[in-house]
Amino acid sequence: MAKSLNQIRKDFPILDQKVNDEDLVYLDNAATTQKPRAVVEALAHYYYTDNANVHRGVHTLAERATADFEAAREKVRAFINARSTTEVLFTRGTTTSLNWVAASYGEKVIGAGDEIVISYMEHHSNLVPWQQLALRKKATLKYIKMTADGHLDMTDAAEQITDKTKIVAIAQVSNVLGVVNPIKALAKLAHEHGAIMVADGAQSLPNMPVDVQELDCDFLAFSGHKMLGPTGIGVLYGKEAILNEMPPIEFGGEMIDFVDLFQSSWKELPWKFEAGTPDISGAIGLGAAIDYLSAIGMANVQAHEQELVNYVLPKLLAIDDLTVYGPHDPAQHTGVIAFNLNGLHPHDLATGLDMEGVAVRAGHHCAQPLMNYLKVPATARASFYLYNTKADADRLVEAIVATKEFFKHGTV
Repeated sequence: MAKSLNQIRKDFPILDQKVNDEDLVYLDNAATTQKPRAVVEALAHYYYTDNANVHRGVHTLAERATADFEAAREKVRAFINARSTTEVLFTRGTTTSLNWVAASYGEKVIGAGDEIVISYMEHHSNLVPWQQLALRKKATLKYIKMTADGHLDMTDAAEQITDKTKIVAIAQVSNVLGVVNPIKALAKLAHEHGAIMVADGAQSLPNMPVDVQELDCDFLAFSGHKMLGPTGIGVLYGKEAILNEMPPIEFGGEMIDFVDLFQSSWKELPWKFEAGTPDISGAIGLGAAIDYLSAIGMANVQAHEQELVNYVLPKLLAIDDLTVYGPHDPAQHTGVIAFNLNGLHPHDLATGLDMEGVAVRAGHHCAQPLMNYLKVPATARASFYLYNTKADADRLVEAIVATKEFFKHGTV
């Protein structure tokens, strides 16, 4: 790793503050990550020196903005190892990306009696678009079961994916259970039956190396704000041959080639899908985030996260009355750890942790079908990232114990 952990933490000024008179421990990274100075400075530089619309202007500011915007697209291409920048579409985030696939590709290929296969662990963003598409088209939505420890049941996957299946859509990493799903094996299954593979990469792109050619997924969606980038920017990767056959989702400026009174034609990829003024600063900020992550190395990011999981998961499992969801083997668990304390609502637990300066998420995590599957209304969730430390992990454990004692006895 090019930088030490202490050097990395200094790049994130927001971490150097107190919350409720305690030093902040930020463990809500699965919801959104903090931004390093380099990303904030890239945004400021664009607005202070290059603020202009892209593609349409011939003046200097417009040309500089366009060059930086398209340079960010190339950075994304290299980061995920896409074959070409024509396969990289800028969107508002994972949710928009997945909705685009459902609204364009799905509307075109899905008919009555066809099948769409997902899993019980999907985020609503990778569930509701397929659910609504199936309802509109009178198609069948099918769910792959899970094993007892929270892994995807690949035996059941082989049964659920049939010759009637047109789309398989699965999260590469669960935002609740912390498991990594075998996208490459699922893509192979899907392709054997003539279906396409859609991967939700919201939780995988920030935390591990991802190679779309190696996975052989047909689409991959992810968000900038979960990988050090700004909010409001995301990416849809799609294989060029498939994108070329898909109709645009939105119409207007930027995406047109020629407009007549009664007909229009579209630009080539990727601009065919990017109607209107794009999130220029967001794309540039995402490019800066990719530069930052690439300098550290995604294998190093993943190794650091695994080291933290190896350290903290046994400590959490040792707390009486604490239930941890997903695999209990640290080697099979990413830095997303969901848990509940017996007799205490997750919101109360999260509030207690916040009083100790520890920021976690509580709720259904946009995964209500999974909560129903687990037979719980909600969970608390801690999620670690590249700037977290073992001291942060200790603070989490101590805060859970302190909160448990407070609600049990009224004192800490």
